[in-house]
Amino acid sequence: MSYKDLLKTVFWVFLMTVSNGLYAQSVQPVTLTTGSKPNNIVTAVPFLLITPDARSGGMGNAGVATHPDANAMSINPAKLAFLDKKYGFAASYSPWLKSLVPDINLGYLSGYYMLDETNTIAGSLRYFSLGEIQFIDVNQQDLGIYSPNELAVDFTYAKRFGDSFSIGTSLRYIYSNLSSGQTIQGQQRYAGKAVAVDVSAYYKTNSILLGKDAIISAGANISNIGTKMGYADGAVKSFLPTNLKLGAATTFLVDDYNTFTFALDLNKLLVPTQPIYDSSGNILSGRDPNRSVPAGIFGSFTDAPNGFGEELREVNIAAGVEYWYNQQFAFRAGYFYENPTKGDQRYLTLGTGLKYNVFNIDFSYLIANPQKSPLANTLRFTLLFNFGDSM
Repeated sequence: MSYKDLLKTVFWVFLMTVSNGLYAQSVQPVTLTTGSKPNNIVTAVPFLLITPDARSGGMGNAGVATHPDANAMSINPAKLAFLDKKYGFAASYSPWLKSLVPDINLGYLSGYYMLDETNTIAGSLRYFSLGEIQFIDVNQQDLGIYSPNELAVDFTYAKRFGDSFSIGTSLRYIYSNLSSGQTIQGQQRYAGKAVAVDVSAYYKTNSILLGKDAIISAGANISNIGTKMGYADGAVKSFLPTNLKLGAATTFLVDDYNTFTFALDLNKLLVPTQPIYDSSGNILSGRDPNRSVPAGIFGSFTDAPNGFGEELREVNIAAGVEYWYNQQFAFRAGYFYENPTKGDQRYLTLGTGLKYNVFNIDFSYLIANPQKSPLANTLRFTLLFNFGDSM
């Protein structure tokens, strides 16, 4: 069996497992769409955790506190209030898991409009295509070929308060069509649907560091706070990937031609950690994950079976650096770390950017061992356009 056939076979098994509300311990061989190995945190629609734009992708996925652009709503909607052009849009594309399969891809379109100096509205569409998958049942019977897909549509509002602080929120509709109406284990499957919101903040101030003019910034975004998602009547519904992202960045204005930005983000899923069960299904350690969304969010800081040490292992780290020459040419590098017991994504990234008049193009490349990471050699491309007078 080829790598492509193998991945798509186990992916289909994973989809059946999620839609039945089972736990990740039962599907250890699977590669998730985010590139992680399975761990004991299970959510629906993990594609929402993929960073779509190439600028952040070149900085190890860091960007919650970096200087805003038209893609800001994908990582911190509050940053939109500090854009310096009246309106603009962006388009991003990435072949996903390309080291394993050729036809999975992620597309992202976004646009914004500044109503005035303090209020900005924006919208975006995120589309995730899983290519063609050969459906089989647990008895290896052919169920046909289908092209699963998922999407999210956002409406965003951001407001600035003075010269340093802003807040933002996004309303999101999520659609996940994975099974094409198949009947599996006697249950009719349907497309999952959910509604979610993001709540975010951004702060920046001018300062002097190491004898150089600098801009110090911080950001926070709690994303995908929303309804649970199910794929069949009577099945246990899964949490959305509610995620807390905190970050800081410092931009050094070396001179009229050279600037450096250093960014660091911390991320933690705000969903229940799956407990440890015995052979009879009784909980040996941890807490029952079948609880409400608010209880799942607040309990996510204290429910790991192995205590506070395991909670810390659920925090992943993204760090990046960006250099601009004359605000026309950019070079980027970054590193992303996820604990081996919590997904094991660990990789370096490189990126570059070109700005000319109203047009920007960004490119990023993910460096990892192809034998260990399905995300190895991932490419991301972004085009940005900004128009109108400076605000």
